[in-house]
Amino acid sequence: MQRIDFDLDGEYVELNQLLKLAGLVDSGGAGKQVVASGAVRVDGDVELRKTCKIRAGQRVQLGDAEILVR
Repeated sequence: MQRIDFDLDGEYVELNQLLKLAGLVDSGGAGKQVVASGAVRVDGDVELRKTCKIRAGQRVQLGDAEILVR
């Protein structure tokens, strides 16, 4: 599994933007499509809210990649 450490620059980042910033999708729009497809898990649970607020300490998984938000 690929692990990506992401250093948060504020209080939170929206899920679709996190996928883009971590390099897992090409754009925020592509991130929204991936989230809507049910392919993204946040802390082990499927997340369908495209602009879900992701905060420090949470883990986001897409395929074989896992993002740890710090």
